[in-house]
Amino acid sequence: MNNTILFAISNFSSKLLSLISQPYLSYVLDGPDVMGVTKLMQQVANLLIPVVSLGVSYAVIRFGLDKAVDKSSVFVNGLATIGVGFAGMVLCWPLVVMIPNAGEYMALLYLCVLMSCLRTLCTQFIRARMLNRLVAIDGVLTMAELLAGYVIFLNVLNLGAVGYLLAMAMSDALSTVFVFLAGGCAKYLDFRKFSAKLWKSMLRYCVPMIPASISFWVINASDMFFVQYMCDGMDGRSGNAWAGLLSTGYYLPQILTIVGQIFYEAWQLSAVSEETDRQAFFSKVFRVYASVLFCCAAGIVWLCRPLMLVFQQSYFDAWQFVPFLVLGSMCTCLNQFTNSVYVVFKRSFSSLYTMLAGAILNVVLNYFFIRMFGPVGAAAASFLSLFLVFILRAYSTRGLLEIDFRPAWMALNLGIVLAEIVLLFLFPEESFWLCLIPTVAVIAINFRDVWQMFMMVVGRFLPRLAKGRK
Repeated sequence: MNNTILFAISNFSSKLLSLISQPYLSYVLDGPDVMGVTKLMQQVANLLIPVVSLGVSYAVIRFGLDKAVDKSSVFVNGLATIGVGFAGMVLCWPLVVMIPNAGEYMALLYLCVLMSCLRTLCTQFIRARMLNRLVAIDGVLTMAELLAGYVIFLNVLNLGAVGYLLAMAMSDALSTVFVFLAGGCAKYLDFRKFSAKLWKSMLRYCVPMIPASISFWVINASDMFFVQYMCDGMDGRSGNAWAGLLSTGYYLPQILTIVGQIFYEAWQLSAVSEETDRQAFFSKVFRVYASVLFCCAAGIVWLCRPLMLVFQQSYFDAWQFVPFLVLGSMCTCLNQFTNSVYVVFKRSFSSLYTMLAGAILNVVLNYFFIRMFGPVGAAAASFLSLFLVFILRAYSTRGLLEIDFRPAWMALNLGIVLAEIVLLFLFPEESFWLCLIPTVAVIAINFRDVWQMFMMVVGRFLPRLAKGRK
């Protein structure tokens, strides 16, 4: 039980940190403009990380779990992959420097990418050696290190965007050193064990995952770059300021993401191991899972304006991004569910082409929606793109597993939440009372399934807890 609790804390520590730190950052950074620059640089790093590492972390854990493969070769090959990728990124310096705002942060940006790649390599390697307790402890320590970095570089030294990137690089660097030493990685660092044959196998396994990672980034992160470029000067705000407000708008949808991730982690192992009547199993879990997500989505939309008061006043207008970002987060959770079908049947290419279709639609809709609706159009584009991914996956998985997605029930719930969003935008000042009606309606429609899930969890957990006390 101790290992399970620690592992859960590790999984969600980064998300919980984001919930805690986002309002704090709104006070220590000098306005939405600086917030926008810091988040844009963070997204640039997120894009470069899978490209530089060539997705080798997937291969490290996959081949590291294989008892027939020498673990030293896996670790050295992973390190070599990152070395080659980072050298390639150094050669591409003239291209990377052309990214808006990147020029003055290039050295820090490269440092963040390198430290993140090395940390992921070390943590995935010790995970492959089943050192889950150490992985969990590292997750907690990294969260504490990042918070300490924020205080030192933002509060004490007041370094702004530079301090934000320094805090990221420092926490990843300290984590890398800790895992490398505590996990005994040094004894596996034998460059004589480099295997060209194994390296080819590892690259063959992980490189196809890079397009899927980039497609996911396009849908979830490219919005800020579109907003920065297309909304400069709109309503008296700079493009960086709008990007900062959009990044702040992601704060509340993260609550939904955390709820969905907890639920997903709780059942995904059963998705693979459950072989009897798998169709009914997936259908029932989907109904309960979607019920929880719809209730949470309606509640967050209802409370988005009051909850934005935890931020500095200049960030309050970020509430207008929240409704569609919430729907996008809900679709992301549902897409995770449908992706588990591909995992069970080992159809990774289906995951790639559905995500790629969503990325293409996102780019097109961003351009037209921002021109028509302003910055909020980017959030709507993300929702529709992720919704397309869900539709494609719901259709394509039918050839593998006949899941009952209950389209009429889904349409009813989605229609009520969309009506709630319309009320929010039409009557923002009266929205707290007006939006309460559709929120209660969604909860009433889904109450039975949510309550059933709650009672099942309590019913299974309490007997185990009582047994443990004996």
